[in-house]
Amino acid sequence: MAPMCDDLPMSDNTRQRRLAAMRASDRILSGSRPATMKERLADMDAGGDLDGLPDFYGDGPVTVLEERVAELLGTEAAVFFPTGTMAQQVALRYGADRTGRPAVALHPLGHQELHERHAYANLSGLRSVWPTTAPRNPTADEVTALAEPVGTVVVELPLRDAGFILPTWDELVAVAAAARVIGARVHFDGARIWESAPYLAHSFAEIAGLADSTYVSFYKTIGGISGAALAGTAELSSYARAWRHRYGGNVFQQWPAALTALARLGTELPRIPEYVRHARTVATALAALPGARVHPDPPHTHEFRLWLPHPAQVLNDAALALAEEDRVWFADRWQDTDVPGMSTTEITVAGPALEWGADDIAEVGARFLDRLTHATGS
Repeated sequence: MAPMCDDLPMSDNTRQRRLAAMRASDRILSGSRPATMKERLADMDAGGDLDGLPDFYGDGPVTVLEERVAELLGTEAAVFFPTGTMAQQVALRYGADRTGRPAVALHPLGHQELHERHAYANLSGLRSVWPTTAPRNPTADEVTALAEPVGTVVVELPLRDAGFILPTWDELVAVAAAARVIGARVHFDGARIWESAPYLAHSFAEIAGLADSTYVSFYKTIGGISGAALAGTAELSSYARAWRHRYGGNVFQQWPAALTALARLGTELPRIPEYVRHARTVATALAALPGARVHPDPPHTHEFRLWLPHPAQVLNDAALALAEEDRVWFADRWQDTDVPGMSTTEITVAGPALEWGADDIAEVGARFLDRLTHATGS
């Protein structure tokens, strides 16, 4: 399964047209309307007292956010990071330092391998061991069968580039237990843990309780400005603060990101179970379009993959035209696959999609595909 790029190559003009068309759309199926800076200021106001003092190297509203995350995840502490990439490198370094093992069990479709430019290897001198190449997280048997000792076993919840795939709760419990039997730490890449809880049918604290460390994102899923947190023990917290400073992440003031994250944890987090439920309706309707396929079926989270038998550029052009002319945002950011003429994209069911029923999706989908027919002349 081909990975999806976080930043698809596109010209500045195309990017601006895309953002403008999405903001102007009356209806949005996949994703959320891009927020203006003024709207972000409103988020900050909802996240805390703007008449108060800002943070200074991580106190004030940043501390409040850290305490909130630790409470949600049931951990002793949490440490704010400007990026998830930095937070995850610190977690893997901690595992190597504490165990004396420079190898890390990673999935080849994992974020560290595909989207972090192998920072764990280039910055920390670690190396990866792949428990499996199957498009899913590793099983307990695969962890047990690792060819060499590892300091950390990483589980990405969900495995985004396999199609937002989650293990079952029992499988996750077994993997965590198997990792400890071989003397390894367990780290959850929980950038999207917020949307994983409904499928796993356990609380955030119960999920994070299986791991030694958990990373969460504040812009993925809940829609904050930026930032992440690394949660775990007080010892990990102390280590993380030292290495955050060494990596250049001890930023003078980060109150805009912290306040926005606090606001979105309050307003968006409670809505995610509804998004996950509605994703099944959306996926079923999209799968009924001619030549379409969705994966997984049904979706594990509020995000999933959609395939259509058309070239990516044709699909992207049709999506933009539909938005600009009809003020309807359907699905874009299509990428070609290894199968000629077949393209794929990621569908994100958020607040705007709740207004779409199966009949709406069928009607707009037909209009979208009709544009492809006219564009290709077939």
